[in-house]
Amino acid sequence: MPDGISDDAEDVVGVLTERIEARFAMDMDQLKAAVAAAPTANPDATDVVRWHSLLVDAQSVLDRAEDDLLAALDTQSSAIDDPTMDLAHRVNAAVTARDGRALVVRWLLDPDAPGKKDLASQRLAGLRPRTGPAVQTSAPHRPAGTPASTSTSRAGRPVQ
Repeated sequence: MPDGISDDAEDVVGVLTERIEARFAMDMDQLKAAVAAAPTANPDATDVVRWHSLLVDAQSVLDRAEDDLLAALDTQSSAIDDPTMDLAHRVNAAVTARDGRALVVRWLLDPDAPGKKDLASQRLAGLRPRTGPAVQTSAPHRPAGTPASTSTSRAGRPVQ
């Protein structure tokens, strides 16, 4: 990449790819093949592969936007025109998208991330068999002599 725009952006994808490969003890191509063969076998791997792919796509969009901006800046005099400013906004939007996807991948890789414990509990709860109906199927027991509740109108009077 030409000077002026940081190469750190590409490092984001590289660093996260290395972390994914270390976490799942296989390279990305192997992991993608494993997920494609059995997408429900490991939900964590499936999520990571999906978001890594989105991250790589976002990085490609960012690279193209940066290239377009640099080409436009090479033709500018001291003042920047509106089309070039639009390209700069496109770069900013692409950075935001890429960084957001990188944050999701980092979150997916961190077993202690906020919300992960609750998510794991929800997944486990979904795997446990139910022992009864999910909702109460009979009317609650009322002690003898307790009248049934009556509906009231908006004016607060009982509806007959």
